[in-house]
Order: sequence, then structure tokens, then C-alpha cells
Amino acid sequence: MARLTLAEKILGRAAGVAEVAAGEFVVADIDLAMIHDIFAARVFDLVLDSGAPGLADPEAVVVVIDHLVPAPTPEAADLHRRIREHVAALDVGTFYDAGEGICHQLLPERGHVRPGMLVVGTDSHMTTHGALAAAATGIGTSDMVYALATGRLWFQVPETIRFELSGTLSPGVVWKDVILALAGRFGSDVAQYRAIEFAGPAVKETDMASRLTVSNMAVEIGAKFGLFDADEVTEAYLRERGIEATGPLAADPDASYEAVHDVFLSDLDPQVALPNEVDRVAPVGDVAGQPIEQAFIGSCTNGRLEDLEAAAAILEGKRVAPGVRLLVAPASRRVLQEASARGILDTLIAAGASVLPSGCGPCFGGHGGLLGAGERAIGTHNRNFVGRMGSAQAEIYLASPATVAASAIAGRIADPRSMEGAGG
Repeated sequence: MARLTLAEKILGRAAGVAEVAAGEFVVADIDLAMIHDIFAARVFDLVLDSGAPGLADPEAVVVVIDHLVPAPTPEAADLHRRIREHVAALDVGTFYDAGEGICHQLLPERGHVRPGMLVVGTDSHMTTHGALAAAATGIGTSDMVYALATGRLWFQVPETIRFELSGTLSPGVVWKDVILALAGRFGSDVAQYRAIEFAGPAVKETDMASRLTVSNMAVEIGAKFGLFDADEVTEAYLRERGIEATGPLAADPDASYEAVHDVFLSDLDPQVALPNEVDRVAPVGDVAGQPIEQAFIGSCTNGRLEDLEAAAAILEGKRVAPGVRLLVAPASRRVLQEASARGILDTLIAAGASVLPSGCGPCFGGHGGLLGAGERAIGTHNRNFVGRMGSAQAEIYLASPATVAASAIAGRIADPRSMEGAGG
């Protein structure tokens, strides 16, 4: 009797094989393929050049314009034009044009991802969709061309690392702090070409927004897949989107793992990733007082409604410090609309925030919100590499929405627990 991890179950199903084991190679059917604007035009050019009659399954393809939003140059505008032409010519199943949102928000928000699916995309943060118990991973241009033309792709079944998470988060500490703490403790390569399962009693208390944040940053510690079980939380999220529940999906109780790490969360403080590595992490108290020029709330990691709401709770009735730019980019148009309806945007704007279009924004660094030499920013995004947001002489810190909001008020990195409105 097989003892299978989540990754083994999903890849085995996609490959039509009853049992697979870590290290084996399989050719698997792709359930969903996503391409965004940085790669879409080139990918579709290559599909057409390959002689393929078209897409193997147009309905299983989603194209998103999200990185260069709005188009910052004539070249970007031309790229977007070419993408729109390809989408029409190839009869792509779903197309989200500029302003609809970020790919990793739109796929779950609009019901494209379900438990047990095998999902690929031209973006490294495809691991986000493991929050819904989908095996999702980023692939390169040539692999995407093959997947679109044939509907299949080869995979090596990864070993799996399991994080058993226990304890209760303290007020002011959130799951962005958890994934930063894991990066700091275990390093950026602990799960290189491995799947991760996030499990344990603490996981039962997470909402889907928190799971999406954690799975999103699983790739920052090397993961091929970053998976949560499909459970009651998953079922409720899908039901809200009119999707019939598929039932629970989890690893077998006696599944075999490369490693199991027990992590206790009750004594965790808010965390900050220091320049210029995601795994260079410290408690906020160790870096509090560092002056900042910019604060950013958004990205596929933390641009959801819950994130804007957490920031607004800190910013309510306060003002951003003089000399600090607070930029907010809702992860999708729906998030923007709901934040407006609930008065969240009013709170952010009254505090001095500038609201950007729904898209990747400053995280990608391609245009809006760039940093000059010697400037320092703190943001809710997922990468703080040299030159990521403009000048190579700038510094980027990563933190939770509450920590970023508190820092914007203070004009320097600050512990959100020191601010009225901080919560768990």
C-alpha cells in the first residue's frame, strides 16, 4: 500500500499512474497554464513558429497582463497589443487585461484553481496556488511552449519536506511573519526542487489569505510546490466562488518525507527580511528605528483585502510621516472595489497613501514606485534583491502589512504592536 505525499498524489493522478515515488520521472497532463505579459507574446510566437495547429486546450489557458500596468513605455504598450492579438487568434480561454489584477490573485479569486490540479505558469510564484492543495510551479518559456502545444509536460517527482506548525500567533503577528521566520531559520535553499507541506495544528486556524501568502513565498526557500491540505477552509473558499467542494485532500498519514521540521509559533515576534536576501531575517525589534523613504502595501503576497484591512487598522486616524511615500496596490480590481465599499481605501488615502492600479506595481520594479540611490523602503512583497525596485544602491526590507503601515507612520521601521489598532 502506497504511502504518498500530496505532491506524489497529484503528480500520479496527472500522469495516470497509480503510484509514483520521489525521484521518478513522469509525463503529466497539465490542468491549467498561466502566462503573464512579460513572456506571453514570445511564448505565443514560439507556439506558432513550432508548427503546432494551435493550443492543445485553449480553455485550460489563462493570460494576464499584470506586470507592466499601465504600460510604462511604447515598447510595453506594443507588447500588450501583440498579446491581445495572440489571445484572439488562438482563442485563449481566459484573458485578464491590464488593471484586472495580479495573476496569483486572479487564479484563485476567479475560481480557476481547485484541489488536486497540476498548474504551471511563467512566473516563479506559481507556488501560491498550493494554498488550495494544487501542485503549482513556475516553468520557463520552452517548457511552456511545449505544454501549450501538447497539454503535457515532464516532471521529476520531488522529495517532500513537511513543516509541522504548532502554537498560537500572538497579537500583531501574522502568517507573513511565519513564512519570513521559516526563511530566516532554514535558509533560501532548504527546499530546492522539493515540495513543502505546511501542516500541523496551527494551520487549522489559518484563513485562505494567510495560506496564499505562505505558499506564495514557499519558492523563496526553494520549493517546487508549497502545499496545504484541502480541508474545511478550502471548501468554504471554493463555495464562496460557486465551486462544488471536491472533498478533503491530504498526504497519507504514513507518507514518507525527506525531513519533518517541528516549529512552535507562540513565541514568534513580527519579522523583517533585511537587504538583500529574503532569508536574512530578524525580529522587528532588532531593526526598529531604521529610517525609510517608502512603504509599499501590495503584490501577489500581500495585496489582498485582508492585507489592506490590516494596514488600515494601523493607519486609522493617523498620518504617514513627512518624507515617506506610502504606496498601495490592491491585488485585483475586486479587491479594490471591496476595499472602497468598506471604507478601507478612504482610511488609507486619508492617512496619505497613494493608490496604484491593480497589478504588480513596485514589487516588479519595472516602473512605478522606483527607489533612488541611498533610499530605503519596506514592503509587503516577496523579494528584496539588489536593484529589484530601482537603484542598486537602494535598500529593501520585507514585512507584514501591519509592520509596513506602522513603519510608514513612524518614518522608520517600527513594531506594529506599538500602534493602536494592531491585532492578530
